[in-house]
Amino acid sequence: MYLSKSKYCLGVQCNKILWLDEHCPEERVETSNESVLDNGTKVGECAKELFGFHIDINFSENLTEMIADTNKILKLDKIVITEASFQYEKNFCSVDILKKDGNNYEIYEVKSSTSVHDIYLDDISYQVYILLGLGLNVTKASIVHINSNYVRHGDLNIQELFKINDVTDIAFSKQEEVKNKIKEITKYMEDIHEHDEPLGLHCASPYPCPYFNYCTAHLPKPNIFDLKRMRNSQKFKLYNEGIITFEDLLKTKIDSKLQTQIDYALNDKEPLINKNKIKEFLNTLSYPLYFLDFETFQESIPSYDGVRPYEQIPFQYSLHYYEEEGGKLKHEEFLSEPGIDPRRSLAEKLVKDIPKDVCTLAYNMSFEKTVIKHLAYTYPDLKEHLMNIHDNIKDLMIPFKDMNYYTKEMEGSFSIKYVLPALFPDDPSLNYHNLEGVHNGSEAMSSFANMASLSKEEQLKLRHNLLEYCKLDTYAMVKIYDKLINVK
Repeated sequence: MYLSKSKYCLGVQCNKILWLDEHCPEERVETSNESVLDNGTKVGECAKELFGFHIDINFSENLTEMIADTNKILKLDKIVITEASFQYEKNFCSVDILKKDGNNYEIYEVKSSTSVHDIYLDDISYQVYILLGLGLNVTKASIVHINSNYVRHGDLNIQELFKINDVTDIAFSKQEEVKNKIKEITKYMEDIHEHDEPLGLHCASPYPCPYFNYCTAHLPKPNIFDLKRMRNSQKFKLYNEGIITFEDLLKTKIDSKLQTQIDYALNDKEPLINKNKIKEFLNTLSYPLYFLDFETFQESIPSYDGVRPYEQIPFQYSLHYYEEEGGKLKHEEFLSEPGIDPRRSLAEKLVKDIPKDVCTLAYNMSFEKTVIKHLAYTYPDLKEHLMNIHDNIKDLMIPFKDMNYYTKEMEGSFSIKYVLPALFPDDPSLNYHNLEGVHNGSEAMSSFANMASLSKEEQLKLRHNLLEYCKLDTYAMVKIYDKLINVK
């Protein structure tokens, strides 16, 4: 088996991931997010400009070609190469950025995150191992990552966008560890029999394991991993103590909300409805009543002035509202044209659609409030009105978060994606699966990000799908609210 740096890092997390990729790939459940992958690609391309002139090694399925192309360029005395490719024994790597000065080599591994994680150190240490094995004099090893404090003003400043962390000492200190890990992976992969690996935090970190469902299929249902309100560290701790089933959990000291989830999962109970608490919540609301939901996208490399990396940029909202109790349900919406900064036009439409001093409902209001606060900071002339909206937002999630309304079907979650089907199991108009093209926030984000590259016809279809998705988000809130006010 030829080992790449990505496979090596998977082996660091768990050897069995590699083994299952080889023997049972059909069991893999993809856990990566398309928008995250897109951001990683963009960051990698942008970082190539850090050192000025460089020569790029073109990707080829034939790794030998990439290695041969690299060796030709390495004959130059002083050069920067991107995707320089090397093989030592059966270990292969492409270095994101390789700086050669005479006989000295510097390795730069580019990451789209805003900090250095342990797995990145394993990644670059593996690359150092290969280059040292080939007899190259590695003098520096660094992790290049996004500077979260960078704010764009005018032209993109690449030098300020990135941070470069020198991890040379750490990479050299891990060389024996890398050597031993390669031997371990090689031996593991030679075994045709599947190993029973213990479950642990490595199943969730540094990345969610794509085979977690496969490796836990033998566990009784429901089990500790079905708890929504418990940290992974606590779940694996209890699991390793032999506390696996919900019945086992009942014998331990656990939070009252977890107790409720377990009690309802094991017993056929009527919905838990705390009428007094729900009434208290409803008394904090008033008419006119607005229901607001934003869709946003994030960019690792900000396109617009005043934006930081990974800042939530709103491009769409849906707004249902009642002007008076018992009145007709009305609707407004906004969706930006692609390829432009959507914030100003969205903010102007929002202050037009939501009057001052009215009650606005959001589901998990911290998100909507953060978006509005950023808009108010960006556009001082709209600040007063935007902050008035911000200060009058209430959270529809509270009755469910506090378990003042709970059913077994919510499975311990207060997310609207669990609450809605639990309250309306047989209503096709509230089923996100019945939507076309866009079914969740991640799909909305990635769809809008790629919208400018589509044909006019495709854009029109996508606009319709995005509007229908966002409209359902606020309509769902209306239905949930109606459910609460009809509690007797």
